[in-house]
Amino acid sequence: MKIFLAGGCCLTLLERKKCFLVFVLVVLIFITLGCLSQYRVDHRHYAKFNDHSFLMLPNSSCDTNPPFLVLLVTSAQDLLEARSAIRQTWGRARTTHGQRVVTYFLLGYSREHQEQLLKESSLHKDIIQKNFTDSYYNLTTKVLMGLEWVNRFCPSTSFVMKTDSDMFVNPDYLTELLLGKNRKDFFTGFVMRGYGPVRDRSSKWYISEQEYPQNSYPPFCSGTGYVLSTDVANRVWNVSRIIPYFKMEDVYVGLCLAKLKIDPVEIHSVRKFYNSMVEFSVCGFRKLVTVHRLNPSELLSYWKSLEDAADKRCPGDE
Repeated sequence: MKIFLAGGCCLTLLERKKCFLVFVLVVLIFITLGCLSQYRVDHRHYAKFNDHSFLMLPNSSCDTNPPFLVLLVTSAQDLLEARSAIRQTWGRARTTHGQRVVTYFLLGYSREHQEQLLKESSLHKDIIQKNFTDSYYNLTTKVLMGLEWVNRFCPSTSFVMKTDSDMFVNPDYLTELLLGKNRKDFFTGFVMRGYGPVRDRSSKWYISEQEYPQNSYPPFCSGTGYVLSTDVANRVWNVSRIIPYFKMEDVYVGLCLAKLKIDPVEIHSVRKFYNSMVEFSVCGFRKLVTVHRLNPSELLSYWKSLEDAADKRCPGDE
């Protein structure tokens, strides 16, 4: 049986079926290619959102005027008063010993506080945020976010310090100490050696044998405050891709350092980093880098006393 087409052409029924099948196949190929193209776009967007995108970024001039020292402060969403006190004291942008020092706050996401945080970020432009739950046991994620920011947006800084929002930090004295240090392969803070996991289930720092089977940690520095040369900060960020996640952020950084074969060092022969409270005195705090467990009112009071006594001479002053 033949079917005549316009122009005098004719096709048999078998040939007509073959043409129809070819037409269907071509249509299916175009549909499939379109779906695959759409999948590729969606996949790239998903990867970018999860691996690289920040919800908030600070204003920084790292490209044109790189700071000598970047202070990264882990903070919780509801600690507005603490952040305010830091901005008025040691977190103010400053030039000291001829070097620029800047401070940024690291935060995760909380729907309850996000609107307030957006206003805060718009006003101060000093917040780094990604889309993960803001919680104590996500501190490792928060610190890695900060190191990623340095790696991507401020690689020309010389040193990076990680600290917390209940701390006193002395950026002037820290800068003075760092000017005499090697800007490569450097990691310092309150050095902790011979520590191991807490097996007491009632402890805030409880670690099960499943989480960490060994009895001791590699050397690390207390999370209350540690300082990395920028090359080490970048290497920790890069090696973290192959180091299994661990919820104790200071220990996790120590695990990364062990993989990199970098050993923490003391910044001075006399202790300068304190991970505990210290009784306040003007002369004493002038020669410390960190003190722990200060509330906002104490920080403001201590800082005012230091500023008011700026001309006071202390024992050992040249």
